[in-house]
Amino acid sequence: MAIFAVNYHYNTDDAGLAEVRPMHREWLGNHLAAGNLLASGPLVGNPGALLIWRAESLEQLAELLDLDPFDIGGYLEERVITEWNPLFGPWS
Repeated sequence: MAIFAVNYHYNTDDAGLAEVRPMHREWLGNHLAAGNLLASGPLVGNPGALLIWRAESLEQLAELLDLDPFDIGGYLEERVITEWNPLFGPWS
């Protein structure tokens, strides 16, 4: 399995994000418990987040991320998925 860094860039609908956030976090929590999501959290001073995932392929992960309530609700301005090769740390 490969590891991917995913950058979310939110649109400016803060009220909409706040409304959907509990569903988004529940969705993330389910993937964390399943071992697919390794880490996730908002960026400081930037309207976005960084998510670290384990997946078979970029295509598989993209399909999974399409099911995120933030994506379904249209709250993502951009989503960037990059395969990552952690040389040091818990996921190396």
